[in-house]
Amino acid sequence: MNDILPDQSPTWRYLEATVEKVVGQYAYSEIRLPIVEKTELFKRSIGEVTDIVEKEMYTFDDRNNDSLTLRPEGTAGCVRAGEEHGLLFNQTQRLWYKGPMFRYEKPQKGRYRQFHQIGIETFGMASADIDAEVIMVSARLWKELGLLDSVRLQLNSLGSNEARANYRDALVSYLDIHFDKLDEDSQRRLSSNPLRVLDSKDESTQRVLENAPVLSEYLDEESATHFSELRDILDRAGIAYEINPRLVRGLDYYCKTVFEWVTDKLGAQGTVCAGGRYDGLVKQLGGRPTPAVGFAMGIERLVLMLETLDLVPAELKCSLDLYLAAEQKGLQPNVLLLAENIRQIDPELRVMTHCSGLKNINNKARQTGAGQIALLNEQEGRISVAYWNQDNPRIDMSEQEFLALIESNMSSS
Repeated sequence: MNDILPDQSPTWRYLEATVEKVVGQYAYSEIRLPIVEKTELFKRSIGEVTDIVEKEMYTFDDRNNDSLTLRPEGTAGCVRAGEEHGLLFNQTQRLWYKGPMFRYEKPQKGRYRQFHQIGIETFGMASADIDAEVIMVSARLWKELGLLDSVRLQLNSLGSNEARANYRDALVSYLDIHFDKLDEDSQRRLSSNPLRVLDSKDESTQRVLENAPVLSEYLDEESATHFSELRDILDRAGIAYEINPRLVRGLDYYCKTVFEWVTDKLGAQGTVCAGGRYDGLVKQLGGRPTPAVGFAMGIERLVLMLETLDLVPAELKCSLDLYLAAEQKGLQPNVLLLAENIRQIDPELRVMTHCSGLKNINNKARQTGAGQIALLNEQEGRISVAYWNQDNPRIDMSEQEFLALIESNMSSS
């Protein structure tokens, strides 16, 4: 598990605020989902033979001996909520969510056992235009964050359930011949989830896969048309992509479009966003057949990219605008009241007051990195403010003049 420290949280807030702005432009509505769900939900949606369910979920029994699990992903919970609250049948929905997920994986840079995702899920729309819109949402986010030149879009189509089943049989027949050359995980997956073999990073397995059957050769006509329509929209929108015939989702409910945004800026952890169409999931979880498509992206990896590429706005690195202190005893109440007046005048101004004593005021003011410093002092019964900033030397003025200065600065900005 990983702490997000005060010097890191501004970048997180910036990323989350940018996401909220972008999804708002597309009229997506936020849904907030429980962190804990019944274990059966994930077994039914993700599949009992997947690594997530077999090795990675945090599962426990509560006091009623019900099996509960910390959510390892957001899609299943979103579908469950949609069904439970009557949001899906004969309706269209555009939803988004954010929050922590949990998987017992080997920790590494950009990957933790408690990690955070942002996801969008759409329901009730079967045509390629919504697939394109989902991809456009992610592309616009990269543009807003300055990441568009650092990521690449990969596309593939899984076809219909029948087409994928035919491909699965052909792939298994081919891999059986080369079984001894596969890595241990791929050998295990061959009998339970053979499409996941295509995800293997093992060099020996990758050499075997070079001559393996390609899924595109098994596409049904409807899926091929759907994929062609999607590519046409992306071409017209100027969104570059590459076809990756090995890109799959190893879960049975995925069909037709799958995509990933990948980068070479984070070493081995190359995928920053992944999504696709999952028309079979709502029915699989007990609802009526409902077309659906969405994506999820890891916040930790995006934060790491922003920091690595120095794309964090400079103003976020200085979290304090004004440091306010008293130079003499007895003036602390005046400091607090003046600070309140300043916040009333300019609610956006970030103001810190010096509390608990008069020692090392100037040093502490400088250490905060505040762009402006103001010190209260009293002479002959009159309170004045000594003020300076990064561009101007110290000047003395009355409290009223100082408040007027704050107000004029706000007006000019």
